[in-house]
Amino acid sequence: MTGPTTHRLDLDEGTLVYDVLGEGPLVVLAHGMGDSRRSYRFLVPALAAAGYRVANLDLRGCGDSSHGWTGYSRTDIAGDLLALVRHLVGTSSDRAVLVGQSISGGAATIAAADAPDLIAGVVELAPFTRAQSADLGGLLRSKRYRASGTLLARTLLLGSVPSWMKYLELAYPTTPADWADERDRIRTSMSEPARMKVLQAMAKSSPADAGARLPDVTCPVLVVEGSLDPDWADPRAEGERILADLPPGLGELAVIDGAGHYPHAQTPEELLALVLPFLTRTLARA
Repeated sequence: MTGPTTHRLDLDEGTLVYDVLGEGPLVVLAHGMGDSRRSYRFLVPALAAAGYRVANLDLRGCGDSSHGWTGYSRTDIAGDLLALVRHLVGTSSDRAVLVGQSISGGAATIAAADAPDLIAGVVELAPFTRAQSADLGGLLRSKRYRASGTLLARTLLLGSVPSWMKYLELAYPTTPADWADERDRIRTSMSEPARMKVLQAMAKSSPADAGARLPDVTCPVLVVEGSLDPDWADPRAEGERILADLPPGLGELAVIDGAGHYPHAQTPEELLALVLPFLTRTLARA
């Protein structure tokens, strides 16, 4: 199999850059804030080898996509995801599965609710899909949760690159073999003022728009949490809350032991063992 091909999608406000690899049913990958499509570098070849056409997107303002967009909410990102799916399926009746991590988990929820004719299923990785409330008990119990909140607040308020990099140390309880190079790439990217402003804008956006659409989703949803994700004192409980807000019977939850906020980069084999059966079940019904 040859490597991925890189493409540009020009929208009214800017340009999205994405890679495509493989042939078959469409799977669209969307990363989290402060990141790029490189975060799926371990999943893309495996999904393509399993018989899927994989589109791996740089979100608006991230990676190689343009910045200067008017908004960076989950609703904005959902519109981009649907624009990409429409572009790739063309006039066919094909539907796609969306895989979204963190902020993109919420965006994928909105996209699925808005366009059930285009979206056959959603995989949400460590998703921020509901409005968050202060977990005072969790702050007392969990040092990782306390530290994560402090570092994210410094990043949000001060645009602190060192705070973001320290947050990533918590979010990756163990790191992939290429982490030294990847960490340097992320630090360089986030040191660009325009990229940091995008991260801050995404961090300021409320997940309430996604949470409000959970009851409107009609396709299967797989929520995957990492047991050591520092963004929640109890990641499993957060996943259960998402499932409770979906229509009955649509959602399933898996927790990967030892994973943090980036299971697709930290524990790709464990994640693939969950995602591939979900894709088989979901796209067979599409």
